Amino acid sequence: MNKLILNKLLTCSLLFWLAGCAQNKYAKTIEQLCPPDANKTAAMTTAEQVLAEMHFSIEKFDVNVGYIRTAPLSGAQSFEFWRADSVGSFNRTEADMQSIRRAVEINISEQAGQLCINCIATTHRLSLPQSQTATDQHTAMSYQQRDAKNPKLTHEQKMNLTWTDLGRDNQLETEILKRIEKQLAATKKEQNK
Repeated sequence: MNKLILNKLLTCSLLFWLAGCAQNKYAKTIEQLCPPDANKTAAMTTAEQVLAEMHFSIEKFDVNVGYIRTAPLSGAQSFEFWRADSVGSFNRTEADMQSIRRAVEINISEQAGQLCINCIATTHRLSLPQSQTATDQHTAMSYQQRDAKNPKLTHEQKMNLTWTDLGRDNQLETEILKRIEKQLAATKKEQNK
């Protein structure tokens, strides 16, 4: 059996095993947070702090509208234990094997006299274009000729790099909303002393 195929099978098996065996602490996701007695300014400041603690860079911050958008952040890998943007073992393993990035949008609005916070985290994977090769043997030879420490893409490949949308990351959204809720509660408790 071809070594490349065998490696891919082993990798896929490992991913499925990790995803299936890992305990999912986010079985119940949070879609919206409506903290009691919260004000918009405090919620915006807290959300900004939470995103900064998670190493996201703020791209847009509008208090009047109640909107925060982050720049895309490359996914945390398994050895980056200090980062929290790849939530769950599957997401960390996926980031180990592929180029993943996430961006977050937070909307804070009033609904029926209650302040509510919504979080949308989108995930993208870098898609490398395949070079046009005639045979598998030619492909294998072209990989062998590359410098293993510094693989080079052709100009055409560089021009055709794209980010494929993988959809929303509900686990990250839940983690962000839980952190916002926790910090808002701590701030309120501190103020009530």
